[in-house]
Amino acid sequence: MSEAGKESIKMVDIYIMGKHYAVPETLTIMDAMEYAGYRLTRGCGCRAGFCGACATVYRLAGDYELKVGLACQTRVEEGMYLAQLPFFPGRKADFDLEEIKPSVADFARLYPEVFRCLGCNSCSKVCPQDIDVMQYIAYIQRGDFAKAADLSFDCLMCGLCVSRCPVNIVHYNAALTARRLYSRYIAKPDPFLEQRTRAIEEGTMDAEIDQLVAADKEKLQKLYNNREIEK
Repeated sequence: MSEAGKESIKMVDIYIMGKHYAVPETLTIMDAMEYAGYRLTRGCGCRAGFCGACATVYRLAGDYELKVGLACQTRVEEGMYLAQLPFFPGRKADFDLEEIKPSVADFARLYPEVFRCLGCNSCSKVCPQDIDVMQYIAYIQRGDFAKAADLSFDCLMCGLCVSRCPVNIVHYNAALTARRLYSRYIAKPDPFLEQRTRAIEEGTMDAEIDQLVAADKEKLQKLYNNREIEK
């Protein structure tokens, strides 16, 4: 970039883990950390908002509110104080899927906090995927695990919803359990999946699989983008 180009970009002052840096205002938090010299070996994941690995907590100068976001999506702002959350310590219930049923009673034993929901909607407001988190929690409370599984399907497991919940619901783990219950007990078996699995086991798909293994990245992308999508 030319010197004139550099001068046209506004720099903002941010603080990463307590240290001051001046970075271009056009950068995301993740890009700004690398601009500042950090070498990201964890907490960077897919870099495209699909994995939830880069959960970040920050506060803006003069603002009392503590904010959260994904580092790969959130753009830096003047006076931003930030720190990444490499792991969110959310409680995960232990259970044997074969020993529980898709019932409100069984779910309440696993995640009793779900039934303390205040309906504040803080979880939905903070979700980087714009998922209606409070609604799928409501579906779980009613025992409608099919709707809960469908609504929570795009969850990234980043944990930001938990960071805002006043009654400490671990929404993403509750949703994962709902999806497992739905898959095990409610969803109807797909006959096409059974046919394709049998074909693979019998070796009739070997030639097609070998072609995929030997394909280059460009061909794989073309096949993926032009795949037939079930409606």
